[in-house]
Amino acid sequence: MPSQRQNLAILFADISGSTALYDKLGNEVALRMVTRTLAILTRITLQHEGKLIKTIGDEVMCSFPDAVKAVNAARAMQLEVEHQRPGGDHPIYVRIGLHYGDVLLEHNDAFGDTVNLAARITAITRARQILTSQAVIDVLPDLLRKNTRPLQRTAFRGMQESFDVFQVFWEQEDTTSTRIGTQQFRKPVLSRQELMLRHETQVITIDEQHRIALLGRSEDSDIAIADALASRQHARIEFNFGKFLLTDHSANGTFIRFSDGQVIELNHQQIVLHGAGAISLGRNFEEAGGDVIEYLVQ
Repeated sequence: MPSQRQNLAILFADISGSTALYDKLGNEVALRMVTRTLAILTRITLQHEGKLIKTIGDEVMCSFPDAVKAVNAARAMQLEVEHQRPGGDHPIYVRIGLHYGDVLLEHNDAFGDTVNLAARITAITRARQILTSQAVIDVLPDLLRKNTRPLQRTAFRGMQESFDVFQVFWEQEDTTSTRIGTQQFRKPVLSRQELMLRHETQVITIDEQHRIALLGRSEDSDIAIADALASRQHARIEFNFGKFLLTDHSANGTFIRFSDGQVIELNHQQIVLHGAGAISLGRNFEEAGGDVIEYLVQ
């Protein structure tokens, strides 16, 4: 599909405090909660004529044909997560940022300043909040605009001009927690991060300059594992919007062992790598022995 430009609303919906979920509840339980929440966010997106562009670990990136549909979807997402309680007794909070403008569409992905600004707005959003830009507010009908208020004028890293940021209310009755958000679950500001991978004597780094590493049996892989149970293009690690996302593409699964000793198996699933641990392609760690890939996020 050739690249094309369109005016679209770009929305990011991010699960707050997901790393703490993994640490507190264990990887399998947390992954189920995250998966259920992402399913809710995706369903609401489609119901409001949106398109899921991609998932980024614990976050969805969506596009909408206009800003009104995006704002209505964002409000519905918050209400549905509150109602469905995908975390059961453990509260799950979502933060949402969106912007409207010119977007470059290419290879089923979206690029450009509109995408970047939507991501940066999300980065300053607190749990249970929806934040947006002047470009969205300008096209809202009066009924929706009454459910917004200006918050601040913000300068974002990498952008020369500053932008007005607005909050969109979504509850039937505004509460203090909705107006100011839940501060302890605020998204960390994007900063320089890197992930180091080590296999035997080979060490590679993933960061803002080198964003992707391919793992597999193919000699073209960034880290090649000579094992019959490893697929040629087994897994991919990508640095995307401040997160290191591992996606399994294999026939036999990818095993992740975290620093607390817990192991999770991915089968065509995604997970955000955090802390330190090990990765095994196609075999559990008992079978793999020492032929594993160690990782460290710092």
